[in-house]
Amino acid sequence: MPRPRHQEHPMFAYELHRMHHAELVREAAAQRLSRRAAAVSTARGLRRLGRRSGGQDAEGRVGDGGRSRFVRAA
Repeated sequence: MPRPRHQEHPMFAYELHRMHHAELVREAAAQRLSRRAAAVSTARGLRRLGRRSGGQDAEGRVGDGGRSRFVRAA
């Protein structure tokens, strides 16, 4: 029964294993980085929404249009 090629040269098999391991480590790091970036982006988006509403009620503030708050007496 013939042996598989990678068993004929154990150093070749070891180098293939190291290359595959390094590739998996790079992929895992890239996934962690993309998840972290997505989380930061989501957090920034939520903060922007909070700033836009000004921390007021859902209806928001009503501006006075430059007029006084009280009506002038006759």
